[in-house]
Amino acid sequence: MQDGFEIDRRSLVAGATVLVASAAASPLKAQEKSVIDARTALIVVDVQNDFCPGGSLAVGKGDEVVAVINALGKRFANVVMTQDWHPAGHSSFASSHPGKKPFEMMQMPYGPQVLWPDHCIQGSKGAEFRADLDLTMAQTIVRKGYRREVDSYSGFVEADRKTPTGLGGYLRERGVARAVVVGLATDFCVGWTAQDAARNGLETLVVEEACRAIDLNGSLDKAWADMAALGVKRARLADLI
Repeated sequence: MQDGFEIDRRSLVAGATVLVASAAASPLKAQEKSVIDARTALIVVDVQNDFCPGGSLAVGKGDEVVAVINALGKRFANVVMTQDWHPAGHSSFASSHPGKKPFEMMQMPYGPQVLWPDHCIQGSKGAEFRADLDLTMAQTIVRKGYRREVDSYSGFVEADRKTPTGLGGYLRERGVARAVVVGLATDFCVGWTAQDAARNGLETLVVEEACRAIDLNGSLDKAWADMAALGVKRARLADLI
C-alpha cells in the first residue's frame, strides 16, 4: 500500500460521471433494459494491499481501480467482495517449494499452478482491503484460498474446480440474475470469477476501466478469449445504464 495516497471523493464521483457521459457508444448500449437493477450484483474481486503498488504481488496501476469501484458501488443494491486469504506456507507460494522461483509453473494434484510470491497471508497488512476502498454498502465478503493445499482464483469455485465457496448459492438465494465483475487481476481472479459466474447461469459483464491485469506470458489475451467463449461481456462504464 502506498502511503499518502489520497482521494477527493467529490472529484471521484464527478470523474466517474464524466467517464460515463463521454465514453463512446458500444453494442451493449443498444439494449433497452437497464444493466444495473435489483437483480444485479457488483462482485469486487481482491482489491487488497498486496495486489496494489507496494504489495508483494502488485498489479501494475492496480490502485487506479479504487476510485472507479467506489463510484460504481453506490449504484448497486447488491455488492459482494472477495478476499484472497492464504495461510502462511500455502502450496501456491514459490517459497513452499525449495528451488522454485515466483512465476514458475508447477504441477499440482488439481492441475498446473503458477507459483506466486507469498501474498495475502491471513491477518497481514497485505491481505487487508485498500484503506481507500469505500464499499461500506457491501453485504458479504467471500474469502478464498484459505485451504493450504489448493489455490483459489475464482470467487465461486477453488482451483480444483470442485470445491465451491458458497457464492453461487448466496447469489441464487438473493435472486441475482446478473453479475458485474471488477477488481484485480483481470487475467486471473477477475477472469476466473467472471467465467464461473457465467457457468452459474448469470449474465456476466467485466468492466474494463475497473480492472487491471498482470499479463503473464499472454495471460490477459487468453483470459478475455476464455471469458468470451462463455458469453461474458467485455463492458465499459458507459454500458452500465
